[in-house]
Amino acid sequence: MTDGIISFIGGGNMATSLIGGLIADGRDPASIYVTDVESAKLEYLADTFRVQTSSDNDEAVRLASTVVFAVKPQVMGQAVRGVAAAAIAHRPLFVSVAAGVREPDIRRWLGYDAAIVRSMPNTPALVGSGATALYANAHVSDEQHSLAESVLRAVGITVWVEQEPLLDVVTALSGSGPAYVFLLMETMERAAVALGLSKDQARMLTIQTAFGAAKMALESSEPPATLRARVTSPGGTTERALDALMTGGLEHLVHEALQAAYARSVELGDEFGRDVEAKKEKS
Repeated sequence: MTDGIISFIGGGNMATSLIGGLIADGRDPASIYVTDVESAKLEYLADTFRVQTSSDNDEAVRLASTVVFAVKPQVMGQAVRGVAAAAIAHRPLFVSVAAGVREPDIRRWLGYDAAIVRSMPNTPALVGSGATALYANAHVSDEQHSLAESVLRAVGITVWVEQEPLLDVVTALSGSGPAYVFLLMETMERAAVALGLSKDQARMLTIQTAFGAAKMALESSEPPATLRARVTSPGGTTERALDALMTGGLEHLVHEALQAAYARSVELGDEFGRDVEAKKEKS
């Protein structure tokens, strides 16, 4: 194992974003190794970032002190079990960005008490504005804890959770959350067009409003409820609009939406673990 090398198994969008963020933070491209089954992805990454590329997952594990699994959840079991022998021999830190795939399953597929960090990034990581929650198992050292955080912090903010089941809550909140915001923006645009604005005008004003509100919330030490109250004049237009939203059941719907996403995240975790075991039994 060579200290300092980070290997990515999977060279898709999330891996590309993490690699770009790490290099922008000053990491030497020569210390990043990427594998993928698609040669076109590897060519793009090598040309764009000058990183090392290969189709050999075992070599990626042998070389690295940190291995990032950046494959789809549906193939995570196959990818992990495929490098188990190399992992047992070299014992790097493993970081997973595969949604819904649980740490005990990853550890079971590897076949030993591996140091594993599960992370739940969201799609704004693709533009360097992600929100990621991380969970470390008991075998992760303080140094490895910092290494994992540095990888995900390259594309946005990071928070740590103490219990792995909280990642299902994170999935419902920030993992699926961008879609909720996009839906609100989409609905606002359509309503503005219905009231007379052009599509371009409605879109530009909606996007900037969402960006500005998020920036205000990010830079303020006060909770959203206080910020909302400050822009809501008694008897004014905003108060009338908020009354309509609350009367229409907005708060209840948001609670229902997060609960539904949370329940599905739990279901998927069960399914991914069972699916690999079923395939193993058939083979």
